[in-house]
Amino acid sequence: MRKRLPRLRPALRLPGRQTVTRVLVAAVLAAAVVAQAVAALRPHIPLLLAATAASLAVEGVLHRWQRGMVSLFAKSHADITVRHVLRDLLLVLGLLRLTPEDEETAYTVLVAGLLAFYALHCAIQTASVLVRRTRTLPVVTRNIDASALRLTPAPPALLRRPGPRLLVHGLPATAGLLVTAATGEPRCAAFGIAMSLGLALMGLYDLLVRLLPSRRPAGEQEVLDWFDAWLAAYRPTVGLYFSGGASSAYQANMWLEPLAKLDGRPVIILRERFMMQKIAATDVPIVCLPKVSTLLRLEQSTLQVLIHPSNSGKTSQVLRIPTIKHTFVNHGESDKLSSCNPYAKAYDEVWVAGPAARERYAAAEVGVEDKDVVEIGRPQLDAVRPYAGPPTGTYTTVLYAPTWEGWDGNPGNTSVIEAGENIVRALLADPGVRLLYKPHPLTGSVDARAGAADLRIRELVRAANRERAGERPADDGELSRRARELDRLTIASFRAAADSVERMLLQSTPEPGRAEAVARATAAWERAYWASLPEWEHQVVTDARPALYACFNRADLLISDVSSVVSDFLASGKPYAVANTSGLSEAAFRGAFPTAGAATVLTPDAVGVRALLDAVRQPELDELAEARARLKRRLLGADEPSSQERFDMAVQALCAVARKRRVPGQRRDEETVSVSGTFTLPG
Repeated sequence: MRKRLPRLRPALRLPGRQTVTRVLVAAVLAAAVVAQAVAALRPHIPLLLAATAASLAVEGVLHRWQRGMVSLFAKSHADITVRHVLRDLLLVLGLLRLTPEDEETAYTVLVAGLLAFYALHCAIQTASVLVRRTRTLPVVTRNIDASALRLTPAPPALLRRPGPRLLVHGLPATAGLLVTAATGEPRCAAFGIAMSLGLALMGLYDLLVRLLPSRRPAGEQEVLDWFDAWLAAYRPTVGLYFSGGASSAYQANMWLEPLAKLDGRPVIILRERFMMQKIAATDVPIVCLPKVSTLLRLEQSTLQVLIHPSNSGKTSQVLRIPTIKHTFVNHGESDKLSSCNPYAKAYDEVWVAGPAARERYAAAEVGVEDKDVVEIGRPQLDAVRPYAGPPTGTYTTVLYAPTWEGWDGNPGNTSVIEAGENIVRALLADPGVRLLYKPHPLTGSVDARAGAADLRIRELVRAANRERAGERPADDGELSRRARELDRLTIASFRAAADSVERMLLQSTPEPGRAEAVARATAAWERAYWASLPEWEHQVVTDARPALYACFNRADLLISDVSSVVSDFLASGKPYAVANTSGLSEAAFRGAFPTAGAATVLTPDAVGVRALLDAVRQPELDELAEARARLKRRLLGADEPSSQERFDMAVQALCAVARKRRVPGQRRDEETVSVSGTFTLPG
């Protein structure tokens, strides 16, 4: 019977609040339309007025809070245009039923006006599509002066969204018809329809003006010529190539600062337009090349090396460029199979942190040759402060940062499901512990049990805080001021209607010295953030700030899973623990996952938490300090030269290889031209 329970649970699951809301909204809208039809046919004026008002109110709810249902109605061929026409048609029908036969011709003008309004609505939609096409450039940029492309602000959002536009433009007409139904005065409807026609004409005029040659942005070929000229003038040498979903932007963001510090002219190459605003603040030029044909223009540029922090379906499109050397740096290293993906053999080189990753590729036998593996360390970890001794304050700060469940269904991927609550309870039971709980953003995205366990852990933290009492720091507004300053430097401010062209216009050139200003503002915000929190208060950290490394610097101990978080935390030299939910014995677990070699291995029941805390507070009980130092060198490489220096040396070495390969190719091209110049066809 127990085996069947998981299959029965989905069938017994109650509808969610969102589902109930959607059903309720759809039911109210359907009832309003039926009531309006009945009232128009009878006719019944009070019911007609009430039903029409209810229908309009539901439309407002749909476009404000239930936009998913708007798409659902459209797929059912009941989009906003159909609903709006039906609503006005029923109003006109009700008026005709109330009007004597000898006066029906008075409403002919009203019907004609409505038809003209809907014709204008269609014309506006056509013009809106044409304007959008003229503003969809083949190249999108950031931190590059693109004023030569005649960039202009975007049209108002209302003119680009047919649903809200029809509601706003058609509201005067519908209101006029309602007043006429209540008073019997046709001039009210005529006035309302005239207002709707006027609004529609103004909207159409605004869009048509934007289609004039002098008001349009540069055309496709002009943009491509400008891009080629920019490449020739800037002469990039190394680039960061990235493609992925919106939630994967962190994989590129972690390499922005190391890229900016390189000796050369860096550039960031993106493939998805939406990713332009997901990339964090940087002074490095950013270009988005959605089309493969545009991407291949890089072959004629001075670009020598492309750095890849992740694999994606679009990676193969850029690998075909023979003049560029490609290297895979990954966005983190762990003992998971994803850290030795067979796709890595497609790159010219694979750059890893230390000897452990080299050994991992050799053991995996995925086709990556040892000569193509280069150890560069992890330049991002310069922000992680080294171990400065045991905790000296009242509380020991413990960071519990479990990873997510992954795609392969391995129960050892995340500790949240089997061990998370036990670990948190054991930590909260110690009065001298302050817990920072930072779950992975994707927790629960694959396995609902992980999401449910995460919610229970958060409730445990909240309950523990309710039992604690203490003085809270006075709010002097410092954190708010620091947050505003950091937001000003890192978050571009756009109006809601801004499109990619308008954002290009506003992000053409970064402020001089912004990178240094961002670093100072971030450090100031972190100081203000931790100062604003009571020393005794546990925290659930889910926002973008504070970042993971900021939590590293605050923590005395890390508890995590087999993930890159463990490898990165080793840079601090502080004690750490890894949860073993794989079902393996401790010896087998340590053998299978080298990153756990210097860790305290916790079982799902978390019985080792108390001894772990003792070792953190009393260094003489810490038997793994030397093992951590050895493992740090094995995972992250030597301390000297620094990771940033090794990263730069690897870039320069690969650039030199790319330059050597280009010269023979150019000579062959010259010889081909020379031969073709002396060869003549027979006859």
